Amino acid sequence: MPLGPPSSAIYLQNVAPGFISTPGRTPTSVTVHPVALFSILDHYLRRNDAQDRVIGTLLGTRSENGEVEVRSAFAVLHSETAEQVAVDMEYHRTMYDLHHKVNPKEVIVGWYSTGSNLNTYSALIQNFYSQETAPHQAIHLAINTGVEEGQQAGVKAYVGSPVGVNPKPENCVFVPIPCELRFNDAERSGLDLLTSAPANPGSATFTNPASDLELLERSLQQLSDMLDRVLMYVQSVLAGEVKGDAAVGRYLMDALGPSTEDLEKGEFNSHLQDTLMVSYLANLVRSQAEVSSRLALVKAS
Repeated sequence: MPLGPPSSAIYLQNVAPGFISTPGRTPTSVTVHPVALFSILDHYLRRNDAQDRVIGTLLGTRSENGEVEVRSAFAVLHSETAEQVAVDMEYHRTMYDLHHKVNPKEVIVGWYSTGSNLNTYSALIQNFYSQETAPHQAIHLAINTGVEEGQQAGVKAYVGSPVGVNPKPENCVFVPIPCELRFNDAERSGLDLLTSAPANPGSATFTNPASDLELLERSLQQLSDMLDRVLMYVQSVLAGEVKGDAAVGRYLMDALGPSTEDLEKGEFNSHLQDTLMVSYLANLVRSQAEVSSRLALVKAS
């Protein structure tokens, strides 16, 4: 959306005194929640036809080891031309103040944009958000919607690094960092409902969310299928049909190692005793209830 001259936009031009270097710990990884991702996609769908991309602010938390958790996001009005890029600062500050009142623990961790094009304007916006997140380093989340031919949808995370003896805001290299999508158990029902939607929107029908019992059944079925795949792979490696992968072997050892150690330490026997005790108490309660009912019948007669 173009911003007129009387608006509260700040024009980011290549005349800033220098690159804002933040002394905070460099982010090591980024975790994105589905709520933030859906907000970004909704912003992209509601964009103007003249906009090539949309940008916005990322809110979340930081940990001491450099991990950044993106929990929510909101859109920011901006305009890009061949000469300059403008960002509505007043709108950005107002939206952040409103979000901060609702979620005081969430702070500005960076910004997002759609598309895979990282240009000089991206470096200028990165420098602007570095001032907002100081003394911490701002992250940039690039969401490729996959609408362009030959490109696949995906999410990538970057941090800005200055280049040159005298770094300038427009001289910035985006260094990729690990990024993953994580959801809570409470969000699983909604995600499963969205992913199970039919491919043809015209034939879409309303589907009720799955119950807890149905989710448990699906989870157990998926776990059973994964165990069958692992068992087939191990049997193929032992039979010499498939060449074993050391990385897969170490992963299986890490996943199954604690269970083997528990068996060796006698944890299995303790769990078995607990199960037998629960079964014994259940039978005792059942017998006591039956005796009480018979005594009640005798007294009534």
